[in-house]
Amino acid sequence: MPRKATSLPLNLPASGPGVNLYRWLYDTLRKAILAGRLQPGARLPASRDLAAAYGLSRATIVTAFDQLKSEGYVDGRPGSGTYVSAVLPEDLLQVRKAGIEKKLPRPAFRLSEYARRLQPFRTPRPRTMRAFRPNQPALDQFPAMLWAQVAARRLRKVSSNLLAGGEALGYRPLRQAVAAYLNTSRGVQCNADQVLILSGAQEGLDRTARIFLNPGQAVWMEDPGYPGAVAVFRALGAKIHPVPVDAEGLNVDEGRVREPVPRLVYVTPAHQFPTGVTMSLRRRLQLLEWARHARATIFEDDYDSEYRYSGRPIPALQGMDRSGSVIFAGSFSAVLFPALRLGYLVVPPDLVDVFAAAASVSTHHPPLLEQAILCDFITEGHFARHIRRMRELYAERLLVLLEAARSRLAGMLEISEVEAGLQTLGWLRGRGGAEGIARLARERDVEIVPLNQYAWGKAPRNGIVLGFAAVDPRELRRGVEELARILDKSRPSGTSHPSPRE
Repeated sequence: MPRKATSLPLNLPASGPGVNLYRWLYDTLRKAILAGRLQPGARLPASRDLAAAYGLSRATIVTAFDQLKSEGYVDGRPGSGTYVSAVLPEDLLQVRKAGIEKKLPRPAFRLSEYARRLQPFRTPRPRTMRAFRPNQPALDQFPAMLWAQVAARRLRKVSSNLLAGGEALGYRPLRQAVAAYLNTSRGVQCNADQVLILSGAQEGLDRTARIFLNPGQAVWMEDPGYPGAVAVFRALGAKIHPVPVDAEGLNVDEGRVREPVPRLVYVTPAHQFPTGVTMSLRRRLQLLEWARHARATIFEDDYDSEYRYSGRPIPALQGMDRSGSVIFAGSFSAVLFPALRLGYLVVPPDLVDVFAAAASVSTHHPPLLEQAILCDFITEGHFARHIRRMRELYAERLLVLLEAARSRLAGMLEISEVEAGLQTLGWLRGRGGAEGIARLARERDVEIVPLNQYAWGKAPRNGIVLGFAAVDPRELRRGVEELARILDKSRPSGTSHPSPRE
């Protein structure tokens, strides 16, 4: 004998424009099921009975029932009727506390040797800009509205070919623009076929290291130097040989003593990170000649060479290379804004196919729309104007830092004479260690980085890294004042504060 249908005392909504009876009936039945007024297994009235009782069209009722069936709230049984489901969708989405006897053990992941060598890393959350944050451009000065206009024009005329994807080496018009820019501004000898567009210099270094290094093989690393390069080499299991940096840059003679035949050499010759030293012409020629005989590959990281505030920009090491020993890397993210995540590699012609193949099995290429927008930004002249404007702005901010330091930090901190990049070095005088000074500075909302953090062992001098490019003049002066108070307290007792003229 068939089960009697459950009665449904429904309150019809007021008729009028915008009233959807199918939606109203669906919502009413669903709420009744979830509230328990319609129990699991309860039989709903037949669609004909509901239509007659409430003056609704049968199509409205059938549509509501079908929607409930598709979502799992009711089941239709041929020849019997429609019933509330025994198990509701919400039950399947919730983890019941009752009935779980014990917590299952975590899976024992079997990580690769590469994964075990990775260093833990978390991107810091964005924070209010303060003195002396390093390695960051003045993002508040980026022409965001102009970028938006360029992007809008590009999107309005986007082609199906661009939407379909592109070459593993990157968007060809952008590669042509990069080659032209590097030829004229950096003295790089290349054409568009040698340019590879990727997410930045870091990806370029990782890809280069994977192509040239096997676990256990030797690499020269500047000391002090860029921690991101150390992380890449460690992850790949390379044998890292730190090579000291002196007043002329990487000490090639010392490197040959420590490891005569490395597979790869990492250098920042235009503006050494973090000391700011420019590699001398004599040392450049020596490095290139040695690399040719040793069959070593040089990775030239040209990370912020655009920003030199005295004299002419130093031509790239790659432009002097005649044996195809140098791979040249740069990044637009550091020059424009970090979220752009676009950079480039320039590789010798014989290696283009290898790098293209490596790209095809990883990212294939960075997003093409962003590449096209950047290409327009460069070819329309906006990039060059932005560089000139930022060079002037950063030079002014460096001058503010230098003048404030001469006035308030004389005798306690000696600022490096290198006038380039987004940050500079300060050499501490006195007994205070850089780590302790940095800790006290953080308590006063001032950011400084001890030079030891970039050194393989202990830095040869007691130095701190001071960023100025992203910090406005008022905040720079505040930072100097706070730093002066800290250093003054750390001075040996009985010493006086010299005047700026001393």
